[in-house]
Amino acid sequence: FEASAQLAAVLADAPQEVEQACATYGQALGTAFQIIDDVLDYTGNSQEMGKNLGDDLREGKCTLPLIAAMQRGTPEQAAIVRNAIEQGSTDQLEAVVEIVRSTGALDIARAAAHSEALRAIDALNALPSNAHTANLLQLASQLLERRT
Repeated sequence: FEASAQLAAVLADAPQEVEQACATYGQALGTAFQIIDDVLDYTGNSQEMGKNLGDDLREGKCTLPLIAAMQRGTPEQAAIVRNAIEQGSTDQLEAVVEIVRSTGALDIARAAAHSEALRAIDALNALPSNAHTANLLQLASQLLERRT
């Protein structure tokens, strides 16, 4: 996201300030997008998303919801999550989902995504006010409502 947003400014021969703002926008938007994607791995509908719930866990990815769950959960809960990540297994998916939900890890991840989306929106202040900037603003705003 960062490189593509920055490249648009470079190709438009925009001033350095605008180029940096575009890079910041893309980086923050990409981070928010990824965090929401990580949340959807535990809350989404597999038919709507086109991927199975727990795919990140199956691939051994240590995502923000899992990190937050391990930090906020009991030692036993943290061990279940850690073992599931290390094994790359969804055998404990129901238990992991319950831990992620009960520890408030999803709220922490959503708050982080919201913060990144706001950072992306803030970066747009350096860009001229026009329809293109409005579209970028709308994209960042709608990202937080993503369900698929």
